[in-house]
Amino acid sequence: MKQFKALLFDLDGTLVDSEHFHFKVWNEILAESGVELDYNDFLKNFAGVPLPGNAKRLKDLYEISSPLDVLISKKENLTNERLKTSTIELMPYVEETLEYFLEKDIAMALVTASKRSDVDELFGKNGLDKYFKLLVTRSDVTRSKPDPESYNLAVERIGYKKEECLVFEDTLNGLRAAKNAELTCFVIQGDHESHEKLAESDRIFTDFRQARTYITENDLI
Repeated sequence: MKQFKALLFDLDGTLVDSEHFHFKVWNEILAESGVELDYNDFLKNFAGVPLPGNAKRLKDLYEISSPLDVLISKKENLTNERLKTSTIELMPYVEETLEYFLEKDIAMALVTASKRSDVDELFGKNGLDKYFKLLVTRSDVTRSKPDPESYNLAVERIGYKKEECLVFEDTLNGLRAAKNAELTCFVIQGDHESHEKLAESDRIFTDFRQARTYITENDLI
């Protein structure tokens, strides 16, 4: 495999352990309609899906009376409010892995379906901003993952060829976005039951330490 000059990272579930946070926020909103989500179901069916898609699916599935734009606004506003008082941890081995890539002077970009204000709030708490020379958020695109727009934009802005860029994702939606952009994609997913549906990835690892070891041993950067 060739050497990579730029690394493109998803955020939620890949770098930060935020899925439980979003699950709790959704349940707080859905409680108004007498609905309670199951966490395992949320992980399998809603994790990695941009907010508008999840809002529409939840509205249709549970026949929620609120207009779609109101439901989306509720989620955005409550997310902003809860982020200020919540602690969201990094996924295992993220910090040491990013430090390793930073020391190697590898260009790194964030490519996320979260909006910019949420990213800024998370970065302010977790100190991730120092690792990334580029941020592409939902605020920068018109079509979210699995559409390739965000990854195409990141490649264009970071200034390397597609074959020189490596993506890290954790969900099928993110993987498809990377593949639709014709990029190499490594999946970081600790849930082994999810590996089968993520088989179109170029490699699957259970955590970043495993991925970093593979990258180093195979001289990929």
